[in-house]
Amino acid sequence: MHQIIDDTLGINLLHANQEGADHNRTHFDAWGITCINLMSSPGAGKTALLEKTLAALTTDLNLAVIEGDMTTELDADRLRQYDVPVIAINTGRACHLDARMVAGGIHTLSHDYAPQDLDMVIVENVGNLVCPAEFGVGEHAKVALLSVTEGEDKPLKYPVMFREADVLLITKIDLAPYLDVDLALIEANVRQINPHVTVIPVSAKSGEGLALWFDWVRSAVKSPELTSA
Repeated sequence: MHQIIDDTLGINLLHANQEGADHNRTHFDAWGITCINLMSSPGAGKTALLEKTLAALTTDLNLAVIEGDMTTELDADRLRQYDVPVIAINTGRACHLDARMVAGGIHTLSHDYAPQDLDMVIVENVGNLVCPAEFGVGEHAKVALLSVTEGEDKPLKYPVMFREADVLLITKIDLAPYLDVDLALIEANVRQINPHVTVIPVSAKSGEGLALWFDWVRSAVKSPELTSA
């Protein structure tokens, strides 16, 4: 009986969150904003990737970031140096951003900026390889990061994240020559879970693969209907 109660509670939470996510998505669509949800385990390189992305694309696109962390604004402060709107959300003990939190971030953002002037809102989710994939925030696409230091087996051990991803960025590939890691096996394992995912190996340090990522971002802004709901 206890398990049945827990399962019911979980289903209800996800249902309520999805209603909030649909509400956020309605606002994004009305404003003409593309939203992407950036997810990974801690240390996979989300903030470093965003630094490169903001540096490269803010001359072409009007970008904003909703930055999720359990505590501190350390990552948000790193991104504010690129002169873009950055809304920091501290989740406390919660291991992910949910639709309600992101709605609060959107509300805060709209106080100082006209949302319809933005091209994209990037949500940098809390570092966690499980929960963020289950709680939509109204995004047009989910982007997962997996660093080469995490090993080839993670897509098989944590399938929800990789099943939900529209794009997988294999990060820190500059370290691959120094590790016992097989990039082809990482991709093969991911495709067991999600055959249609777009896979882009990248290195924020060397710059390898970033041009392909930037092209994907530009295409998502121009044609958000090509990404999943």
